Amino acid sequence: MGRDACGSSYNGTIPPSLAPASPVAKDVFHDAVKNALIKEGWTLIDPLRLKIGTVEMAVDLGADRLIGAEREHEKIAVEIKSFLIGSSAISEFHTALGQFINYRGALRIREPDRILYLAVPDRTYDSFFQQTFPQMMVEENKVRPLIYNAENEAITQWIN
Repeated sequence: MGRDACGSSYNGTIPPSLAPASPVAKDVFHDAVKNALIKEGWTLIDPLRLKIGTVEMAVDLGADRLIGAEREHEKIAVEIKSFLIGSSAISEFHTALGQFINYRGALRIREPDRILYLAVPDRTYDSFFQQTFPQMMVEENKVRPLIYNAENEAITQWIN
């Protein structure tokens, strides 16, 4: 048993159901988060492509859902991060935060009604994200964490 990027115990193997099907640039737990959102009634756009001038970006997932009796339309975008073993939690966090800020800016221009979330594994949120510096940066940069359990393919918490 080893330790992941957050110092949590982890056996170092990825269950076959969670392993990426191909070496594309998807995070390891992409399908787990995708399936969790589908279970919650979201219709997905995979990936959500954005273009600002000549700069092209792809947020991991876009999702739409009709809510309530009033038929209000809710739209989100989700950037998925896995924080795997062998990676530096702070390095992964730097990358995730930078992507979040860039995607939020692009969404503000192209789809201002779509809310951006940063999907983080529950084990990472319960350890690394509880430390002072990550908490300060999440608050300062208005990051909206979406906490997921990859093994159960479930969203455990939405934080606005």
